[in-house]
Amino acid sequence: MKVIVTRPRAQAGPLVDRLEQLGYEVVECPLIEIERTSDEPIDCAGYEWAVVTSPNGADEVARRARNLPKVAAVGPGTAEQLRSHGIEPAFVPKVSSVDGLLAEFPRPAGRIVYLAAENARRRPIEALRADYVPLYRTVLLKPEPPAGDVVVLASGSAARAYAWTGGKAPAVSIGPETTRVAESVGIDVAVEAEEHDLDGLVAAVQKFAAA
Repeated sequence: MKVIVTRPRAQAGPLVDRLEQLGYEVVECPLIEIERTSDEPIDCAGYEWAVVTSPNGADEVARRARNLPKVAAVGPGTAEQLRSHGIEPAFVPKVSSVDGLLAEFPRPAGRIVYLAAENARRRPIEALRADYVPLYRTVLLKPEPPAGDVVVLASGSAARAYAWTGGKAPAVSIGPETTRVAESVGIDVAVEAEEHDLDGLVAAVQKFAAA
């Protein structure tokens, strides 16, 4: 079975290695690039919480944030990336989505800084009455889509980019937010990962292969 991995090349290695160890043929097709918006430090003094919404955001928080308060991660993949930098999240919602974050967020929350991608959705920022700091921008790429039996999508941006290329393979999605975006742009999501991290993606590919 041929699996298309769409993560940025710098981040794809662990997933590619795991899938190849299981005997799958893997073709890399990066669909997004991450561009930093600044190198300036972010002073989080005075906040009760910092909300981090993606693994890319976790990398930038580790690089730029100072005086971090309690950290909330939107899901286990983001939490895992924070821990790789020595930052232990104080809160990870059971439902790994923006809706899950809003429903489960500890209250009263106090002052919140929302650390996310440029052009992040306004609804959670407004619902949390948070200050918003953009950390990076996501640039969609448009390569020629390779042939494959399944495509692995780890973000809504990757889903949009895959649809933009005209790719037609059924998808494995990392979680509900990515599934929502993928289906909105006409991608058939065959399997959604139960755990929204690397292990979950691998297990979802295995589930697809066994179907």
